[in-house]
Amino acid sequence: MKGVVLAGGLGSRLYPLTHATNKHLLPVYDKPMVYYPIQTLVQAGINEILIVTGGPHAGDFIGVLRNGKALGVKHLEYAFQETEGGIADALSLCEDFADHESIAVILGDNTTDADIGEAVRGFGEGAMVFLREVPDPERFGVPVFDPHDPARIIAIEEKPAHPKSNYAVTGLYLYDNRVFEYIKTLEPSARGELEITDVNNAYIAQGLLRWAELKGFWSDAGTFESLFRSNVFWAQKSTGRPAEDFSSRL
Repeated sequence: MKGVVLAGGLGSRLYPLTHATNKHLLPVYDKPMVYYPIQTLVQAGINEILIVTGGPHAGDFIGVLRNGKALGVKHLEYAFQETEGGIADALSLCEDFADHESIAVILGDNTTDADIGEAVRGFGEGAMVFLREVPDPERFGVPVFDPHDPARIIAIEEKPAHPKSNYAVTGLYLYDNRVFEYIKTLEPSARGELEITDVNNAYIAQGLLRWAELKGFWSDAGTFESLFRSNVFWAQKSTGRPAEDFSSRL
């Protein structure tokens, strides 16, 4: 299985910080943000990785990541997303890199200490999404569970005003190679993007989507609040000091 880190976008929710560089290169404690999703893939045994980026600071990644060897990456590639076309549009750029293999896809602002190695090793066909219970599911794609079989997802709704569960699709996915055929059938959403939620719903329609709950810490770092939360956690984990020690000193 190969890995894809999606690290495009303008990061406008983090202005003015992202006037200076790409959001995914901002620091999370003592590392650039993008190190964390790369480490998640490498720890799962995935060492061929493609970074998809875009915007005015795309070139900054090369200076930070170089060839990836320092992070345990055997082969690192880059792809440039020319427009703000959405997550599925960014993923469409990875077809040649995947070369008919399955792929693990993680958003570049996701930080987690979860071990997904077992899921990666046991993956066959279809798709798998990783879920996490959150206090603000309306910010995410939200699974709708079958009332007769709570273990089965019957739909995923993108940023619903009235979420039907408290779970979020975390931005970490496993796909077989048919994902690229599904992307080719998509139409832009109301916000003009190709939505990854529509890809996941295509798998659901074929009975090919499974899910697992992500264990351990997980947070995106795409807002000031979640960026702060991620910094505090990783500072605590790296030093062994309690989170209160860091937050009380800020």
